Amino acid sequence: MNRRDFLALAGSAPLLAADNGAPTAPVAIAKCPTYGADLTEVMDGMFDKLGGLGRIVRNKTVTVKVNLTGHPALRLKGKALAVTHYTHPATMGSMAHLMHRAGAKRVRFVESAWATGGPLEEYMLDSGWNVRSLLSAAPNVEFENTNALGKGKAYSLLKVGHGGYIFPAFALNHAYEDTDVLVSMAKMKNHATCGITLSMKNMFGTTPAAIYGDDAGEHEPNETPTSGRGAVCHAGKRQPAAIAPAEKDPSSSRNAHYRMPRITVDIVGARPIDLAFIDGIETMAGGEGPWVQGPLAHVTPGILIAGTNPVTTDTVGAAVMGYDPRAPKGAAPFTKCDNTLLLAEAARLGTADLKKIEVAGVTIADALFRFPLV
Repeated sequence: MNRRDFLALAGSAPLLAADNGAPTAPVAIAKCPTYGADLTEVMDGMFDKLGGLGRIVRNKTVTVKVNLTGHPALRLKGKALAVTHYTHPATMGSMAHLMHRAGAKRVRFVESAWATGGPLEEYMLDSGWNVRSLLSAAPNVEFENTNALGKGKAYSLLKVGHGGYIFPAFALNHAYEDTDVLVSMAKMKNHATCGITLSMKNMFGTTPAAIYGDDAGEHEPNETPTSGRGAVCHAGKRQPAAIAPAEKDPSSSRNAHYRMPRITVDIVGARPIDLAFIDGIETMAGGEGPWVQGPLAHVTPGILIAGTNPVTTDTVGAAVMGYDPRAPKGAAPFTKCDNTLLLAEAARLGTADLKKIEVAGVTIADALFRFPLV
């Protein structure tokens, strides 16, 4: 069995614990008020509650999908990107350090950088980050912009284990296949289309604009993309470049509130998340970025959440945000969209039932920070 077949099998594997009512993979919550000196120790304690990082990363290549959504020039009331809608470099540095200490062979940070196929390091420098400090956090740290072919020689075709709601498979940058462990490193935020964005929605950005972008070629990828994925993934006005499989049913709803939650679940079904990490130390409420219309605010929940199953982790994350993880469409935060958590549960990727999830560390009640009823 090759890596690609294994990923498809992992994405389709039913969670027997969820079926029989037993607790599923535990989720750890910790209070962490700042990105200061205590951050690494707090993160280490969380991972210990999950059985330790060593059992997950020892002697393995680890790929960490971060969240650098939107152009770096767009800021919320002039605040630093990392305290509103970007992954914070301090959490990245701590993650690399802890993974190296736990025996990881290599740590690769990846993101599909907005409207460019150039090096991720340059994009991060444009965001005001000290890339050298991240490189020094641990040996064998790498960066890859997954918005295009990048350092790979070919795209990887990853099949959706559950068959797919919208797409049966995705053509992705090699980094998502050429790895042993995938970490989704997300921000705790609202989302204008999906209600909330946590570890699963963070994976939406894995799709390369070279193939799924508005300016992608009809047949071949555009390796110098300059636009987002609105036409393909949001509105369904066109299909991806022919190098990738077309969607299953072009006659299905073209509404983004229908499509995006389902595509998110499909992506997680194609490239399963091995470790979900949610940063709620500082973030923003009301939307996923400063371009969103409506009341937006910088907030400081002072919380970190981690788990080895993205559905259970995001379910706990939604509850910490003050939402009912099983809320139907029409109820906050899913006022206009389908509930991604329930779609993932239906695809047998995990449980969205809090009664079946073991929470370690701080309780949900003690971590509660109510986000707006969007």
